Amino acid sequence: MSALGPNILVQITDAVRDRLAQDPPPPWLESRAREAAGIRRRDGRRSLVGALTAPGIRVIAECKRRSPSKGWLRKPFEPVDLARAYQAGGAAAISVVTEPQFFAGQAGWVPMVRRAVALPVLQKDFLLTPRQLFEAVILGADAVLLIARVLPGSLLADMVAGAEDLGLEALVEAYDDRDLDRVLALGPKLVGINARDLGSFRVDFDAAAKLANRVPPDRIVVMESGVAGPDDVRGVVRLGLRHFLVGEHLLRSADPSASLAELVACA
Repeated sequence: MSALGPNILVQITDAVRDRLAQDPPPPWLESRAREAAGIRRRDGRRSLVGALTAPGIRVIAECKRRSPSKGWLRKPFEPVDLARAYQAGGAAAISVVTEPQFFAGQAGWVPMVRRAVALPVLQKDFLLTPRQLFEAVILGADAVLLIARVLPGSLLADMVAGAEDLGLEALVEAYDDRDLDRVLALGPKLVGINARDLGSFRVDFDAAAKLANRVPPDRIVVMESGVAGPDDVRGVVRLGLRHFLVGEHLLRSADPSASLAELVACA
């Protein structure tokens, strides 16, 4: 992993662009993706929106091998076993982090996890081009993460529209008011609020909740990052939110299923 600089997000996205430039897409990529999207529409998809709409505390539980700031999170790391444990613990959906350089992820985990569980699978990566949406569909992802901060100008709108065109649900992530203005203008159903500043790595649930309060009530707000146990969940629930994406706390647990069940039971 590269040494962390003052803006890890820039480092990661630069590395993603370099990797994409060095590995041109095959000429059949888009046609195969559209074929896969058609099969998904015919056979029915697993809806992340539907999973999060169910009552109670809803958690997207994350399969993530390592973190740029925290290092290796779980050894050995077995994404299929982990996903099954999450399903048993009451997860609403599974997030699979696939970025290889900084997070040691693998794209091949997406189809493996999807075959192993009955839950929606979110591919969490740094998606910068439509090509990556095509790849996500072929992998079998039900949803993708789109980060407003790394998709400038009209690219964010293009990626949101591209995901919808392929039958992918998009969790569109904001870090601050400027990001959120751009996200809300596009009207996505799923809005992610990252409670961790990727510059300082500081977690601020109060600031994130203030941001979340700007989101119209007909959208689903997912609080991302920073949950370190039931007390954090209860605190955020008191702020009016009940959807979470949780990784490190579960990944470091000796019993991820039980730890997830404990979070889901919070009210």
